[in-house]
Amino acid sequence: MHVPPPDLRIIPVDAPQPHEEHDSQRSQPLINKIRYAEFITNPPIVTHTEDDQYIILDGANRCFTFAALEFPYILVQVVSYFGGQVELNTWNHVVSHWNADEFMEQVDALEDVEMLEGQHKHAIAHVCLPNGSMIALNAPVQSVHERNAALRDFVRIYQQNATLNRTPLTEPAEVWKLFPEATALVIFPGYRPNDIIEAARYEAYLPPGISRHVVHGRALQLNYPAAALKDKTEPLEAKNANLKRWLTDKLLNRQVRYYAEATYQFNE
Repeated sequence: MHVPPPDLRIIPVDAPQPHEEHDSQRSQPLINKIRYAEFITNPPIVTHTEDDQYIILDGANRCFTFAALEFPYILVQVVSYFGGQVELNTWNHVVSHWNADEFMEQVDALEDVEMLEGQHKHAIAHVCLPNGSMIALNAPVQSVHERNAALRDFVRIYQQNATLNRTPLTEPAEVWKLFPEATALVIFPGYRPNDIIEAARYEAYLPPGISRHVVHGRALQLNYPAAALKDKTEPLEAKNANLKRWLTDKLLNRQVRYYAEATYQFNE
């Protein structure tokens, strides 16, 4: 697969449009981390649509953080959504450190969600419990807005009351081994790129941490000066010209290394 060099851009902080809500469990620590950071390390991933919109594919929490800290600009990596550079998968959620009965009682109290035993094709999510049972959540609604709203209400229950971890795993037995304090495994259906774009365009947001974008050629550990994003005096065109020169120098001096294999990072 041909992987192009990263397309890095500095854009106004309010330009990227989310397709999902931010995760308060992750964004608050980011605010504390970035507030005094000297360098920007991992830029959010966005795609640039034909109607000149920037849509966040990965990094909603970072975009929220920069806006919350009142940065006028943000550094992003722009990728083509339909050119083979991006794969759209799904994260599942491991819910931990909460009583399972209380969890399911609150789910049962949701107005737009009904609980069904076993697997169901059109469920908005499936909940697997350590006792071996599986519960399908059905949302008998008419529109994508209502469906995603019901999904947000569901995820918000454990986001506010439990510990949430993301996982690509779908086999409960594997999850219980890795997360011995797990209350439940929540498995979500797959999505298409157009689902993501429509969620952003029409503000029918998904809950945080469900869409998983695998980006071939993701730019990491940039260490680009944060001062360039805080400065309001330099024109945006000049900022991007400086960014382009910085990237060219990095490439010419062999300071950029491409890893084709999947990796685990332990410094997040």
